[in-house]
Amino acid sequence: MIRFQNVSLMRGTKPLLEDADLTLNPGDKIGLIGANGAGKSSLFAMLRNELHPDQGQIDFPAKWRMAYVAQETPALDRPALEYAIDGDANLRRLQAELEELESHPDLDAHGMRLGELHSALADADAYTVQSRGEQLLIGLGFSLDQMKQPVASFSGGWRMRLNLAQALMCPSDLLLLDEPTNHLDLDAIIWLEDWLKRYPGTLIIISHDRDFLDAIVNVIVHIDERKLKRYSGNYSGFERQRAAQMVLAASAIEKQQRQRAHLESYINRFKAQATKARQAQSRIKMLAKMEELAPLRAAAEFSFEFREPLAAPNPLLVLEDVDAGYPILDGHGDKVGAKTIVNRVNFSLQIGQRIGLLGVNGAGKSTLIKTVAGELAPLNGVATLGKGLSIGYFAQHQVEMLRHDESPLWHMVKLAPNVREQELRNFLGSFNFPGDMVTSPIKPFSGGEKARLALALIVWQRPNLLLLDEPTNHLDLETREALTMALAQFEGTLVVVSHDRHLLRATTDQFIIVADGKLQPFDGDLDDYKEWLFQTKLGKGTDTLPAPAPAKAATAAQPDMAPVDRREQKRLQAEERQRVAAIKKPIENRIKRLEEQMAKLNTKKAEIDARLLDPEIYEAGNKDRLKTLVADQAFAVRDLEQLESEWLELQEQLEGLAA
Repeated sequence: MIRFQNVSLMRGTKPLLEDADLTLNPGDKIGLIGANGAGKSSLFAMLRNELHPDQGQIDFPAKWRMAYVAQETPALDRPALEYAIDGDANLRRLQAELEELESHPDLDAHGMRLGELHSALADADAYTVQSRGEQLLIGLGFSLDQMKQPVASFSGGWRMRLNLAQALMCPSDLLLLDEPTNHLDLDAIIWLEDWLKRYPGTLIIISHDRDFLDAIVNVIVHIDERKLKRYSGNYSGFERQRAAQMVLAASAIEKQQRQRAHLESYINRFKAQATKARQAQSRIKMLAKMEELAPLRAAAEFSFEFREPLAAPNPLLVLEDVDAGYPILDGHGDKVGAKTIVNRVNFSLQIGQRIGLLGVNGAGKSTLIKTVAGELAPLNGVATLGKGLSIGYFAQHQVEMLRHDESPLWHMVKLAPNVREQELRNFLGSFNFPGDMVTSPIKPFSGGEKARLALALIVWQRPNLLLLDEPTNHLDLETREALTMALAQFEGTLVVVSHDRHLLRATTDQFIIVADGKLQPFDGDLDDYKEWLFQTKLGKGTDTLPAPAPAKAATAAQPDMAPVDRREQKRLQAEERQRVAAIKKPIENRIKRLEEQMAKLNTKKAEIDARLLDPEIYEAGNKDRLKTLVADQAFAVRDLEQLESEWLELQEQLEGLAA
């Protein structure tokens, strides 16, 4: 097992861990979560023996083999497949020794060792390593041709996939994965998820993808308040446990505050009276001994919303027989040809549509999005834009186009030069750019902070069509959730490409797919897409995709039963979703009103508590005011308890509907 005992760690002047304890069992699949900067990557560095705790110790079996993803990839001429197989260092060592011995002029002198090496290579599955490496790379999105290409020919994101492949090729008892989905698309994530479910060792993952964590882990370790807190279950289970803890902690703190206020009021009233001095002194000691309960803080909440779009045309746009792709330019920048990625697209966007765009890596999703956004002109065909169409387009290259030497406020002023600076500051504050951060150059900002700024610039423009190409890259869990909530309430039209299945499920209601150079409807959900991937690309190990066949394989029908009609099934499912939504709406509205009432009551109660802490209220002349305040406090406490009880019941009802 892995055991952290009284571990403390400082990075510079910042304490990351203080007297942290944790026990992890062999075979656990652990999700490591915590705010950015909490120390997740530092914990991995300690496990790899690259960092040492300032205090305490970390123990796990010395015989355990550890695998992790290297952060650097040398620009090698070595073929991608061979580089991936290099992850099995023991196998490579055995192969090198065998090659050296076989080239020795006196083979007979080394016959015993040759036999041992062949046996060891068989134990290391050396004779299947080529096919295992190919299957692994196919799962991560490489074609058979790409496997032959040198490592140096790949971009940074693809090199990180090769590093991941090396880690998976390495036989291990402990596997450490730090944001493994960052450079993967949806089909590669689905493959990796399936692979990790079957991994027999101990697994620790840092990830901001809640669906990924939910599918794989059975333990959550939360770095919070410089401690390591273990929760059983997946990420959704952690959220439920955390919410329950917060309700209980808030209740305990409130109870303690009432007790403190009562003791303090007694002391203030009677400490000067000789007849009561002894009792007052005993209460002073009691107050000193009372443990100060620290509030159980949730991660800093972040939320925003898209402003109501201006009026939109209907349809917003129409593509007729459009070929989407890239012009081929000569050395002078003149067009000499074109490369078509998606052929003869016939597609229109209506008001209120919410579309998820599916397709394997390289199929043409981003090319299509850029064509719709107007960043790429159609190679053939006609694109007709509705009058009044306002597009908000988010993609990673737009984040990179931000001026790194300028501040968030500069970007906003450039966008809205006639708006008061304070209004722009307030708007940026709603996107978690407080104080000096508003006027600081964005160069040192994290990838997530830059993505937040790009989103803020889009939101300000009040688009009626949102085109989002992997909007969650580099975003932490809290910001992803805020984006998901905002998109779910967006009143315009949405087209999104994302590997975040939670976001897709929550914000889209239909899918279209790019495959074999064509755009076509996908009659299914994300579970259907996963099954289709395993039946085609991932199951057969081919590097091309046949035409979509997303419907789930029919189960054997009973003798007297007609086969299920797919369209009828989808219609019934849609009706069921509408029915559930109709039930949920009044519950959600009631929860919102309860939260508003609780906020007002908490404010009122805080004012009463503050007045009861004032010694003057206990003077003889204020007897009636004191009685009124005490009664008001009791009523406020009672009303809050009733509201909180109803709020919890409604939350349970919502969870039951979601299940």
